[in-house]
Amino acid sequence: MNDQAKRNKGSSITRVLEIIEAIGEASHPPSPLDLSISLDIPKPSIHRLIQLLEKEGYVKVDLHGGLVIGHRVNRLLYNVWDNEKARIERISILEKLSSKIGETCGIAILQDNQMLYVDRVQTNWPLQVYLPVGSKVPLWCTSSGKLFLSYLSNEKRANILKNLSITQFTKNTITDISALEENIQNIRTKNIGSDNEEFIAGMVACSVPVLHPDGEIIASLYTHAPTIRKSLDDLMSYEKNLRQAAKDLTTYIANSLEE
Repeated sequence: MNDQAKRNKGSSITRVLEIIEAIGEASHPPSPLDLSISLDIPKPSIHRLIQLLEKEGYVKVDLHGGLVIGHRVNRLLYNVWDNEKARIERISILEKLSSKIGETCGIAILQDNQMLYVDRVQTNWPLQVYLPVGSKVPLWCTSSGKLFLSYLSNEKRANILKNLSITQFTKNTITDISALEENIQNIRTKNIGSDNEEFIAGMVACSVPVLHPDGEIIASLYTHAPTIRKSLDDLMSYEKNLRQAAKDLTTYIANSLEE
């Protein structure tokens, strides 16, 4: 190993970035020992760096002692996503989709065990469901949230559902864990999320995954409507259009990564 490689390997900044990257890419929250082994960082150093990252809000410890991304990384990701130049192409895709469906369409990402609305194109109908950009909605009763849950391992999803304070928002909200798990499994099989007036009475929604080029879900592409205009079946009939728009978004993301 040459001197430059040694300096890079030993750089605290490089190590910090490697730790954040490893935690973000891990399929299960890693322990400090896992990171010490996989990144070849001595245990005293890994503990010191993790303590610093946790103190500054870049990582946090989950209920089972594993490490997950903290709020400052999530905020950074949101700010990058919300960059005006980057939004132009996403909004054009949403505008085309919204025009086809005739209803509001948008993109939601996972943040702090909630779904965060980051992009949205609203129709001009007098009657609207007001969920603006920046809104956070629950996982267990929204099409986007249940779709994200369906992509988790059975063990991880069970742990999350067990610790969520599941609230009944409407008469259709599924609060029984077994019934909710069955619903989520069905969503995973069909690979399309649904909300049949489970979050807001009089509103239905469906969503499809927006995938990273490596196949991981990174966002949900959703559409919702008041039941006075469209039923859930009406929205689901636009599945082909939703999937094409999601594919276009994946292509956009892939191109962005190459730039």
